[in-house]
Amino acid sequence: MTPQLQLVAPSRTHLDAYTAALRTGWSPFAARDVSREHLDAISRDAEAFILDQNRVEGGVITLPDGSSRPRLPMKMRWMWDGDFCGAVNLRWQKGTDALPPYVAGHVGYTVVPWKRRMGHATAALGLILCEARSVGLGKVEITTHPDNEASRRIIEGHGGRFVEEFVNPHYGDRPQLRYTIALAP
Repeated sequence: MTPQLQLVAPSRTHLDAYTAALRTGWSPFAARDVSREHLDAISRDAEAFILDQNRVEGGVITLPDGSSRPRLPMKMRWMWDGDFCGAVNLRWQKGTDALPPYVAGHVGYTVVPWKRRMGHATAALGLILCEARSVGLGKVEITTHPDNEASRRIIEGHGGRFVEEFVNPHYGDRPQLRYTIALAP
């Protein structure tokens, strides 16, 4: 039986397992492969990398189109079931449910290939929605690609309502689907 999934803050305790996942080519962000960048940052200064992963505010992000923007407040969490399973993050703007156009959604998640189809993404989304409520969000937006049926089922399973198909030029010309999930108080 697989241990129950937990979301853990990035830490030195879990860093070796995270690094091993990165070495396989897995990336914690679906929109842009950052595996090499993260491996380089860890090899330069692992403690600084952990601090940066846990920093809620400040900094700059690089979008898939190569442009840079201010990073929104964000919580990064690693999925853990006794071993590393993936990452989920929550992004928001204080005092509003709205997001700037360069942000693909409030929530992003990726599961390592060898842990897929085990319910980890479903569990992680449910857990991160609790954190979304705690930062004051009344709803979250989540995007996925039209051909990602697993992600669509996960979002819909958490009450996600389809809003639109759209193209965000910051993320290329590939269509995306936008869903919203209302968060009960």
